[in-house]
Amino acid sequence: MNTLTAWFSIGSTYTFLTALRIKSKLKEENVNIEIYPISIRFIMKNQNNIPFPPEKKSKVDYMWRDIQRRAELYGIPKPSFPVPYPLKNFDMANKVGVVSNNEGWYLDYLEETYRQWFLEGKEAGSEENLVSTLKNLGKNVSQVVSNASKENIETTYLTNTKKAMEMGVFGAPSFSVNSDIFWGDDRLEDAIQNYVDSQSKN
Repeated sequence: MNTLTAWFSIGSTYTFLTALRIKSKLKEENVNIEIYPISIRFIMKNQNNIPFPPEKKSKVDYMWRDIQRRAELYGIPKPSFPVPYPLKNFDMANKVGVVSNNEGWYLDYLEETYRQWFLEGKEAGSEENLVSTLKNLGKNVSQVVSNASKENIETTYLTNTKKAMEMGVFGAPSFSVNSDIFWGDDRLEDAIQNYVDSQSKN
């Protein structure tokens, strides 16, 4: 059976655009998605691929402005930049993602942590962000953070990342339908449509 899969890594700037609209897109098409929280930082370092280094100011400035334009296009809140970037607590942000994915509330976490980061200036993965995000979701902050520090979560996180590399994922957000990779927020609709079309052929 064909599967629509998302490879998400909190820390990716363009994922903000996906985080605030993916739930409505999935609902519109009445499709489910399989999610793998990964370390895109590990993958990019492994590939010697640093997309927005500080020394490339014009490219970084373009990225922030492009995200603002895309947010306006989608009708979602437009962030005020700059926001804290890159993340200091990248892995914690994503390990909490693993916990939330295991418990079935990943997309809620993804959206809220990006809202806190891009709209409120609270860096994803930081104590400030985690407290606000998890409280807003009605979660026990200390319990979730404790769970995120457990060895089994670390193992899942690394396993997901290795699987992403084997699939050919090189950036985030990425989506896949079987072996086809769709990279970037602007390919979300393409991935969903490809999945819907493949289902109709079965």
